[in-house]
Formats: sequence, structure tokens, C-alpha cells
Amino acid sequence: MIRYLLLSGFVICLLSSSVQAQQSRRLTQSWEFLREDLGSVWEAVRPAAAGSPESVPLWEPVTLPHCFNARDAVDPDVNYYEGPGWYRTMLDIKNPYAQGRTLLHFEGAGQKTDVYIYTTKVARHTGGYDEWTADITEAVQQFLQSTDAKRFKGRVPLEIRCSNARDVEMIPSGMSDFNLYGGLYRYVNIVYTPALSVDKLFIQAQTDAQGKAGTVQLRAAFRNPLHTASATMEIDVLDPQQKTVQHWTQTINIQDSIQALTSFAIKKPLLWSPAQPRLYTVQARLKSSAGEALWTGHFGFRHFDFITHGPFMLNGRRLLLQGTHRHEDGAGVAAALTEDMIRREMIMIKDMGANFIRLAHYQQSHLVLELCDSLGILVWEEIPWCRGGLGGDAYKAQARRMLTNMIQQHSNHPAVILWGLGNENDWPGDFPEFDKQQIHAFMSELNTLAHTLDSTRKTTIRRCDFCKDIVDVYSPSIWAGWYRGRYTEYREETLKAIGDVPRFLHAEWGADSHQGRHAEYPEAALKKITTGKGVDERAGDFALTGGTARASKDGDWSETYACNLIDWHLKEQETLPRLTGSAYWIFKDFSTPLRPENPVPYVNQKGVVGRDLVPKESYYVFQSYWATQPMVHIYGHTWPIRWGKEGEEKMIWVYSNCPEAELFVNGKSYGVKKRNSQNFPAAGLRWQVPLHKGSYQVKAIARKGKQTVTDSISFTYQSDSWGKPAQLLIEKTAVHNDTVTVKVTLADSRRVACLDARDYISFSIAGGGTLIDDMGTSTGSRKVQLANGQAQISIRLNKEQSVVGAVVQGVPAAFINL
Repeated sequence: MIRYLLLSGFVICLLSSSVQAQQSRRLTQSWEFLREDLGSVWEAVRPAAAGSPESVPLWEPVTLPHCFNARDAVDPDVNYYEGPGWYRTMLDIKNPYAQGRTLLHFEGAGQKTDVYIYTTKVARHTGGYDEWTADITEAVQQFLQSTDAKRFKGRVPLEIRCSNARDVEMIPSGMSDFNLYGGLYRYVNIVYTPALSVDKLFIQAQTDAQGKAGTVQLRAAFRNPLHTASATMEIDVLDPQQKTVQHWTQTINIQDSIQALTSFAIKKPLLWSPAQPRLYTVQARLKSSAGEALWTGHFGFRHFDFITHGPFMLNGRRLLLQGTHRHEDGAGVAAALTEDMIRREMIMIKDMGANFIRLAHYQQSHLVLELCDSLGILVWEEIPWCRGGLGGDAYKAQARRMLTNMIQQHSNHPAVILWGLGNENDWPGDFPEFDKQQIHAFMSELNTLAHTLDSTRKTTIRRCDFCKDIVDVYSPSIWAGWYRGRYTEYREETLKAIGDVPRFLHAEWGADSHQGRHAEYPEAALKKITTGKGVDERAGDFALTGGTARASKDGDWSETYACNLIDWHLKEQETLPRLTGSAYWIFKDFSTPLRPENPVPYVNQKGVVGRDLVPKESYYVFQSYWATQPMVHIYGHTWPIRWGKEGEEKMIWVYSNCPEAELFVNGKSYGVKKRNSQNFPAAGLRWQVPLHKGSYQVKAIARKGKQTVTDSISFTYQSDSWGKPAQLLIEKTAVHNDTVTVKVTLADSRRVACLDARDYISFSIAGGGTLIDDMGTSTGSRKVQLANGQAQISIRLNKEQSVVGAVVQGVPAAFINL
């Protein structure tokens, strides 16, 4: 948690990350950016009159966080940019401490970063996801004393070069199924500390399974460039009700390495759990001749265990891990997520009912971990050793460093239970040779390092069978119903996996779904898929061509099929007493350079929400199994037109966690159904209703004790069959201030909508308006597959006239004046 205090006119930021300081300020404004390289850093700071040769290249103003690839990661027409970019700003340095240190704290920057004060390089960092600090104290002093300083009128020029250029000797691999973003995509802070301050304070809290006794060990690392010999350390520990339960004061000799401070016991500690995420607080005060430094952080008591071939236990009781995954990626910003965006996403994950998350495939923002602590979400966090093989000395050194940083920076978080050492390390391609023995040996080295750094957590990897003997917990590849086989094979394959390794956890399962695409018969195309031949993802299975029949290639990518697959998995997981749990892949759609031919180009569409956090229907399937707050959701909120024969009985189904629900269609009750999770689909909350051409209003009322929740939808039923696509019907459907939404329908020669059409449609614009595109969503892409024969896009008019065009191959283009 981050707390701000006002003291003597200064903002005091108390962080629970690697830099704890008296004063810290976010550097978000007054930045300029250049998406190319410079000949030298001098080009960023040299005197330049407007229009002179020295004024080029031209820089653009930006705010932080900022990502090179905010738009081009999902641009359907280009490869995303991989190369250098520069940032520059001016610092107004006002360090209040005598001989104090001035630091730049980077919460994450991709992927290689060089930091300059004027023309002096002060730091370099490789790795896009761990936090790090540049001490600029001496460089600032030297610059301010130089003759060049007069030109800048007391301010200090700061230049930062980031690069995400491809490099096989860097992790993660460029073969990874996610973008290796570039830029200052997490926050940068300027930090003022006394000459002696706390760099890190490690809190190791443990308790027995019954929670009768707790122990706490405190260790610290100090920032001490002036070699102060001793200081007085005061520590207060507050319980979740903010009552002081421990006080410690002692004069200590300052060491250069991590040093033990104190340990103590707490009887009957208040335990942390997903249901009750209770946090203790540590407040530390370091007093020395250099001044006074403050530190605050949080910890929790919990006891967990992965039973051999059995379930997961938390605080002495079985807990089914109900999880998902998260990439740091969002519509319109890529990796440059603000704190508000992160907070909204994590609350949605908790509201879905999740109690577990795997942070894929790298160390994530400290705010994510703080929210997991406070919301009650257990965590698997991992380093980005992902695919490609094993590089040389620099490659291995980076992996060791990132593992060390991740554990040291996040080990205080009670939410963390697993340290991940890699992902899909059985995937070759970056090097001419792929040596399994060398990969096994290095994985063993990382496993030893992780346990040395933190003996209280388990280690894990996903999908590398020749390394499964190394780690404490292993996840094989099980993609029943998507990359292999049918989803009805999930139970059998999971039971095999539980018996295959001592401790099993199922990470990654699911299905892609094109938001807004629905199906009357979602299983129809899957009859040719064979069963009994395994459900593990194999080489080439993710491709949309070639290989054996599989849902990922031959299915319709409808939300309907994805909901059925998820529904089946969740009902089966409820009846597997030895299952530790699973993590659905993935919570939110995200960009990837490996999938240009997807319905939304360059987007992995397995999320239960879109890249803009708009929920898909599948979000509510999870809620119906996992959420505790009563809910009800009729399937089809984004299905405006259903189709079939006149008078045909159609299923209308409801997802709810209530014991019973009643359905009303055009005011008529179709009866009450009892929920039974094993009655597939929709836990028995489904009704067969004869439909005729026309409009329908549907309402569901669900009851749980005295609580009642309702939901309603409307749709039109189309009984007219359609012929060959012949024309595009384009119309304006919404106007909000200066933004207009346009919808296009592919129809036959009689203007009957072709509701099964999945063609690509491309939008273009002429005039003063701007397409709101490159969002990586089904409604924010200028090239996208139709969803039930329709597509839409929004236009920012900029108070000008425009013409929007739509093109589908084989039919005449359509245009609309705006």
C-alpha cells in the first residue's frame, strides 16, 4: 500500500516496494518522446533554435506511463515497433536533506534502459519488469557546477533511452506469445532520502496450520553510500485493527549486506485468507547522523500446503484455487496502465470470484501485488524465461538477477505462494541447438536460488515435462476442447495429471471467443474432432491452418462455445476432491505478435473480458460458480438477432449462483428451475421456448433466501433464411457528443442479414474525423471479422465532416456521410 503524509509542506510517500523514502514524487508530466534512435545523447540537449538543423528530429509531448506500442501492437497492417526510443524532461531538484541522496526509482521500463543526466550516463538496466533505482546524486551536483548549467536556469536535463529491439540473449524470447513492449510503461519517481536510508526491509511471517502461534523475522538492507557506521532503529508492528502489538528499538551497526534485525512471536495471530485478507503493518524509523528515514510495509500470517497428489490447504483447510491469468496490457495504452486502470481490473477479477491469479509471464507492478494482498487473491508470479531455449552468460545472468529481484521485491506479500521459474521452456527456436540437459541444469540452478532466497514458498513451472522433476509444483499442458480433443475429456486427463506428479496445479485452459459472436449450434463444426488422443497443446496447435481437427482451428470462436467449455470445466472441478485448483487463460484479451490472422488481428481472444475490460458472456459463467454475492445473468446481452425456423424451440439459459430462477418471455412465466451445478449446461437453468419471427423481452428472477436479483434482455428472432452475401448495409447507430458509432451488416440481395457470416471487414475514413481504431477490440479495430454478420466502429468527428467506408471482399463497398 502507498500512503501519503503531509509534513512541513512536503509530500511524504511511504512505499512497500524496494525504495522507501521520506519524499517521493511521480514524474508524469512535461515529458517529450522520440520513437527512433539518436546519433548521441548530445542531440537531446544541444541548443536548438526553432527550424534549425539542430531542432530535428522532432519530439512529441507525452505523459507517463507511456508505451512505444500503445497502438501499433494491434495495428493490422504493420509489425509492432521493436527498437530504441528516447524520453527527455527537466528536473527541478530540491533535496531537503544535507548530503541526501537523489534517486530515480523505475517501477518498470522496457526492455533495456540507459539513464543520462545531461550527457553523463548514470545507469543501465536490462529487464522490462523488475523495479530498479538510479542514484543521480553526484551527476546532478557535477552538472549544476558545470558551465553548461546556466543555459538550463537551475533545472537538470534528464534523458532516458529505452529499447525493445530483438535480442536472443535477453529474456523473454521474441517467440513469446505476447509483445515485448518498449518505453517507460510504469511510473518513474524522483526520490529524496537521507544519506542513510532503508533500501529493503524483509518480513518473514510464519504460522502453524491452526494459526495458534506466529513468528516474524525482520532483516534489512540499507542504502549507505557515505558509510555511516551506526544508527538507531525503531520498529512498531500494528495488527489489522491498527493496534500496536510489538515495539523494538536498538542501536545497530550498519553492514554492507542484508542483516538480521530482530524476531518475535505473536500468539494467535489474525490469519490472512482470500475471505479475510487481514494485514499487519510494520513501521520503521531509522535515526542517524545523516538524518531520519521512514519505512512502512505490510505482511500477513497464513499457512499453506500442496498435499502430495492431493488438494491445496490454506490455514488447515482445503481451498480450491479458483484462478485466472493477467498480462499487463490494455486497449489504447498497451503496457502503460495507470493505477486506476490496474485497480479497476483487479477488482473485476475479485468480483468474478477468483481467489488465485498467475501473473503472466513476468514480474508485475507492485500495485498488483498490493491489491492481491488487500483483496485476497493468492499469487503465482514468475520470471520471463519463456520459450526459445537457453542463451549464454548474459542471458543466464539476467534470469538470475530477475528472479532475485522479483523475490526480494515481492516476498513481503502474503498473497504470493508460488515463484515461477519459467514458461514453456520446451519450446525451441532462438538458437541453432536446443539442449534439454543444459536447460534442465539451469532450471535446477534457478530452483536452488529461489529456495535460498525464500524457503517459505514453493517453486513452479508450466509445460516443460523434462523439467517437471525439479520444481515443487508442476502444471502440464491441458487444453481439453480447444487445442486438442473435446472438453468432456477434461476430468480424465486431469486425474491422470494429478497422479503423474507429486504436486499438480492446472494453469492455462480455455477458448478464444470473438466478442459479440454467438451461435445457435456451437458444437456443430466439431463432430470430426477425435477423442482419446490427449489434450495437451503440441507444436503448431495454435495455428489456424494444418494439423488435426481441433476447436481452435475448426470451431466458430463464438462466445457460446467458450461459455459451454468453461461451464463444463467448472462443474467438473467442483467434483475433483484431489484437485488443487486451476487458472483460466486469460482474464483479459491481450495483444500478441504471433496471431495476425485472429478475428481481431494480433489479439489473443481467450479473455473473459475484452482488452477494454468490457465483460464477455463468459465472465458471468465464472461468477455463477465462484461469486458469493447473489447474481443472475441471461445469456445473450450482445446477441441482438437469433435465428431459426418459424416456431422452432430454442434454448434460453441463465447463469446464476442462486438456488433457483424463474424465466419470463414477453411477460409469460416459463416456470422455476432449480440450480444443480452438475446439470450441464447452465447448471440446469435453461428453458426451451418456441420462437416466432418478431421481438422478445426476456426477464429472469433469481432467489437466494430473502434476496432477489433480476436480469433482462431483448432480441429479435429472424426466421427468414439468407442467401449468398450481396451487399453491405451501413447505418449510424449512436451519437455521443463528438463521437459517432457506425454499424455494418452483411446481407443477401433481399437485405436479409447473413447471420453466420465471419468475413473480414475493413473500415476507412476520409475527411476531418478519426477512426477510433487500434484498440485490439471487436469494436475498435479497422480490420476485424464480422460477428454474426455485423461489425461496428466509432468515429471521433473532430467537429468536421467525414465519409466512412466499409469493405468486405466479394461485395460492393458501402459508404456513409457523417
